[in-house]
Amino acid sequence: MNITTQWLQDKSACINGVIWFKKQSESNSMMILQLLIKQNKLDWANWLIVRLMNYKQAVSYAIYSAEQVIHIFERKHPNDNRPRAAINAAKLCLKNPTKKNRADAYTATVNAYDAAAYTGAASDAAFAANASVAAACYDDFYVATDVAADSAVDAYAYAAAYYDYFNAAREQMRIKILKHGIILLKARG
Repeated sequence: MNITTQWLQDKSACINGVIWFKKQSESNSMMILQLLIKQNKLDWANWLIVRLMNYKQAVSYAIYSAEQVIHIFERKHPNDNRPRAAINAAKLCLKNPTKKNRADAYTATVNAYDAAAYTGAASDAAFAANASVAAACYDDFYVATDVAADSAVDAYAYAAAYYDYFNAAREQMRIKILKHGIILLKARG
């Protein structure tokens, strides 16, 4: 898919992103994603990748993001299965997005959100699970998918042993999630 200034504006891209886009010559979405990653504009790459996805890709991306960090929550709170239940509800919705499955997923997202009341990395991991199921049960899945990826990145970074590694850990997880998103986009054909 080719990206245009109008497409970015229609998707409510930030003004700095539109300015950046106008200054470069690439329009192919995959090449733009690679360029954003190379220039370490990882949050912008996440924003773009989500808006290029269809429902199934976006929910898969959100689930993948949450699964990267759910162990952080489960290690800290081994008897609280609400975030894991939310991820499973998102998977069920992805497989069969019936009205009942979406309603059950909505309940799971509320429960995972409540689990996110903990502090630190565990909270972000629970919030990633919450957002993954929100992506599955809402028609406007873009924002929830953004949040799932962002929360997973933050959970991973907060779980880094020392603050000095926070930014490096955040970048490492963001790139891992983005690469998975690119694989999902390429699978579409």
